[in-house]
Amino acid sequence: MFLLKINITLFTIIGILVVSGCTSKTETPEPTTGKLTLHFDHEVDQAPIVFDTMRYTNAAGNKYLVNEIQYFISDVTLHHTDGRKILLDAWEDIHYVDTDLPDTHDYLFKDEIEPGDYARLSFTFGINEVKNQTLMFVNPPESFMFWPDNLGGGYHYMKLNGKWLNPSNQVVPFDFHLGIGQIYYSYPDSITSFVQNYFTVELPQSAFSITANQTTNIELVMQVENWFQSPNLYDHNTWGGDIMQNQEAMILGVQNGWDVFKVKNIDAK
Repeated sequence: MFLLKINITLFTIIGILVVSGCTSKTETPEPTTGKLTLHFDHEVDQAPIVFDTMRYTNAAGNKYLVNEIQYFISDVTLHHTDGRKILLDAWEDIHYVDTDLPDTHDYLFKDEIEPGDYARLSFTFGINEVKNQTLMFVNPPESFMFWPDNLGGGYHYMKLNGKWLNPSNQVVPFDFHLGIGQIYYSYPDSITSFVQNYFTVELPQSAFSITANQTTNIELVMQVENWFQSPNLYDHNTWGGDIMQNQEAMILGVQNGWDVFKVKNIDAK
């Protein structure tokens, strides 16, 4: 009888433990942060760009076409409505965009972002001098953006390649390339100093919110024609087809870059 009572008690305890183990649940906490994605599109005169077709005319009157656009953005910064600046660089602080590679058109940040209201965002067009180091990228396509060491090293900020119709009615290629500039004592050999041509893009019309457990998607458009028109009238007939060693020409593009990007759409899901 005594053994029977012990066995009954033991089975009762085991049964309670089994039932307890089956009914207990490990609850997954709700996410308290959100995500952000930037999507890049490219337009000319407010319409999606059409490549490899001589259909555009810039503000200087040059008829031109575009073959491809490749560029880096970095140091994306969120400007909170309370005045804080949040630099999104915990995982990936340099992003490459290539019009020939659709996979590069989306920049999903791995950072967990605090929910709240943000007044705008900004980023660096190009790569600053601390980060822009030769051989930083060893694999294509980024490695193909190298900037020659004798011209300053590191990587292009942008390659905008195309063709224009010159005054002799000839179709001539142009390489509208931005990167580190040079100051020459005697062109093209005697470089006395280098110029860091990266610049900050401010997007004032980019107020958005981050919501917990949602991804906010911001669609950015590069307005390609703006590289050639404001505040400087850029004329391919004046500057020719290759400006990598022409700081006077590159600075025109840098100064025109202030309004090249606009926010087209913001949504969350």
